[in-house]
Amino acid sequence: MKKILCYILLVSFFCSCSEYQKALKSEDVGVKYEMASKLYDLGKFEKAIRIFEEIAPAYRGKPQAEKMFYMFAQSYYRTKQYYLAGYQFESFASSYPKSEKVEEASFLGAKSYSKLSPVYSLDQADTFKAINKLQEFIDVYPNSEFVTEANADLKILTDKIEKKVYENAKEYNTISDYKSAIVALDNFISDYPGTKYKEEALFFRLDSAYRLAINSVVSKMQDRLINAKVAYGNLIKNTENKEYREKADEMLAKIEKDLQQFSK
Repeated sequence: MKKILCYILLVSFFCSCSEYQKALKSEDVGVKYEMASKLYDLGKFEKAIRIFEEIAPAYRGKPQAEKMFYMFAQSYYRTKQYYLAGYQFESFASSYPKSEKVEEASFLGAKSYSKLSPVYSLDQADTFKAINKLQEFIDVYPNSEFVTEANADLKILTDKIEKKVYENAKEYNTISDYKSAIVALDNFISDYPGTKYKEEALFFRLDSAYRLAINSVVSKMQDRLINAKVAYGNLIKNTENKEYREKADEMLAKIEKDLQQFSK
């Protein structure tokens, strides 16, 4: 029984391959369209794409074009070719604004760009593009069934940008460029007041201010020590972290000691 089943599957496979090859060689776009649709329904998206790419120019403006371009975009999306999927879904939404699929296409177009977003440490051009696309979708379709997912994706992307900005600011402290660290961390805290990195940012703000002060020429040291003391106060007001408090208290003790030389 198993041998018979295997034989049937094998024959079916070769027949389908033969039909596919015939469709590829055919000059009849109708035959190609039927084969591409069949392959799409079977989930054989790579093969369907090959035919869609051939017949797409010939189908523009035809009655079947709407369905074909939707399947074409979906095929790219299902095979994780997100640049091409994003482009095709956007083109579909623009070409068929009255389609019952336009809302889904608009969402999947934006979703495609979010799939292209790299890890936070890399260039975030695609992330910013995805954020804009998702926000546009939410603005146009505020009651869509896809809004919850769009908002979830948007949060992931905005969190990634926030982390990127924070890590860039903190990096100045790491490389001992304390002036730039203070400016960058101040800007970060101002731009992201509710950030989950606030305590850590305030700690490195204090650390940068303190290290800038103790590495200064004498004529600038007093003012910079006072600024570091202010940074200490800002950290203490905004953190319950025991480790940060202990390290900050150690810095404050040194600041107070260094300031004594200016009170004589």
